[in-house]
Amino acid sequence: MLSTPVGPMSVLARDGVVVAAGFCADPHDQFVRLPAALQELPLVEGDLGDIAQAVRDYLDGELDALDRVPTTQPGTPTRQRLYTALRSVPAGTTVSYGTLAEMAGLPKTAARAAGSACAQNLIAPFVPCHRVLPTTGGFGGYYYGVPVKEWLLAHESRRPTS
Repeated sequence: MLSTPVGPMSVLARDGVVVAAGFCADPHDQFVRLPAALQELPLVEGDLGDIAQAVRDYLDGELDALDRVPTTQPGTPTRQRLYTALRSVPAGTTVSYGTLAEMAGLPKTAARAAGSACAQNLIAPFVPCHRVLPTTGGFGGYYYGVPVKEWLLAHESRRPTS
């Protein structure tokens, strides 16, 4: 478990690759969301070396620090394209679900698929679904609560000056 300003973050990894992460104190809450095949593998939790350092760097203002952490999660080829597109949304910016679908090479009408991929994302904030907002306004939902999403977006909008 890693400490953050919005509460604890649990991270599970295998061979230095994040397979689950999110804002909860108990790594088991992340573990139960994994598919059975991943649950069978040896996973590491706790202070994860470079992964934990990337989280600390992100919290200290190096907003692209999480981008250097390798991740993997299950999903169809379409969902994988959406996760790749999500990781390309720069910190400090937001996109709509329709724009995310377009970024993944899908028609804008695939906004529902983009929303589903965000809802099923196992690796927040490394796969930054918090950067996707509805076109109707507001923050939409977030698995770990809208206040966490609001904090992440506010944190990312305060880019440090060099």
